[in-house]
Order: sequence, then structure tokens, then C-alpha cells
Amino acid sequence: MEISDIPLNLTDKIFQIKFNSDHSIEKIISYFPLTLKERSMLNSISGQDDFSNFHSIFSDTVTDDEWDKTKEQIKKRFQNELFDIDN
Repeated sequence: MEISDIPLNLTDKIFQIKFNSDHSIEKIISYFPLTLKERSMLNSISGQDDFSNFHSIFSDTVTDDEWDKTKEQIKKRFQNELFDIDN
């Protein structure tokens, strides 16, 4: 699977995808928990129907509308907080 195979509205919600040496997915980390439909879509695209190693940075659930309205602010804040960890 290539990142470009994933629809943009879904890649936008993903912070990181870790791959195994055989290019299979090891772990998917999203900003907020992905819905069952989104997980199923990723499993279908990757061809890993039994994949279940999904994690999220935040535990709150947000609607697509909430995500669309706040995603840039959330991503910027998260990146800023990551940089502040070293200080």
C-alpha cells in the first residue's frame, strides 16, 4: 500500500503509518480515533483485512465537520507541543 492510495480526507486524519520491512502496515496512528468505516477502508486499501493495530493521539471522538473546522489548529498545536518537549 502507498500513502497515495488513501483518500485525502482520510490521510488528513492520520498522523503516522509505520510499515514492516515487507511493506505491510505495522501501526496506524491518527489524531482522533478512526471510525469503523474508516478502519475498514484502510484495511481494504492495504489488503490487510485482519489489521487492527490502530492508535490515536487523542481519545476524544470528533465528527467530520468538527475535524474540518479545527484540523489545522489541532495539527499546529500538536506540532508545537512536540517541539516544546525538548525544552
